[in-house]
Amino acid sequence: MSPLEKQFSQSELEAIAAALGDTSEGLTGSEIGHILATLKMADPNPDMTKWKRLHNAFVERQNYSQNRRAILEFIRQAMKPERYAKYPERFEPMRANVNRALAFSGLAVDAAGQIYAVDRAQTLSEAQRRANELRADLTTRGVHPDVLRFCRAELVADNYFHAVLEATKSIADKLRVKSGLSEDGAKLVDASPKLQRSVKSITYLLPSHRPSVINPDHDSLRRALLRDAGPLLSWAAKSPS
Repeated sequence: MSPLEKQFSQSELEAIAAALGDTSEGLTGSEIGHILATLKMADPNPDMTKWKRLHNAFVERQNYSQNRRAILEFIRQAMKPERYAKYPERFEPMRANVNRALAFSGLAVDAAGQIYAVDRAQTLSEAQRRANELRADLTTRGVHPDVLRFCRAELVADNYFHAVLEATKSIADKLRVKSGLSEDGAKLVDASPKLQRSVKSITYLLPSHRPSVINPDHDSLRRALLRDAGPLLSWAAKSPS
């Protein structure tokens, strides 16, 4: 049977609806209404709480179509990154919640908002085990809270490579916010004398603590970022503008 033709169980539908309709980190009521209308899905209880509204809409559509196609498409629409261009800080927390729910269906949402297959979790502890292990390790290392918040969505899907990659990419965002600049990559550092001076402090955060990193070329700095994402993101978060 095609993955699209399968059906979600009632408990899976409830978990997905609860994640997408989370009170603090989920879709707004207007966003839910807009996506349902766009997909021509019935909205049988628009006045109910968000997650119950979504749950009832999902149940009705799946019972009608006898497959989960529309629900998967709703998730794709809800998790389009461009939807969060104005408030990008909403995307990762929501994706974390959605991925935790989808883990029991053998699915996950990537950073581009696409759904892909993963090993199906059988228990809650299994779904959270790897995330908790790495989170505990990072906490022990004293990393900045931004590191944990930024990485957590990837951890649920057991995707450590992308967790590190996404964390390193966020360093430039931190620097732009603190410097008020709009450049990227090497140009971002070159454009600000303050940032150039502050880069020297990175060496004291690297486990390798190599003197050659004090005045790194841009390739060396990039390799350092990839190797030491946690400590470096903490530096970027704490460093004065």
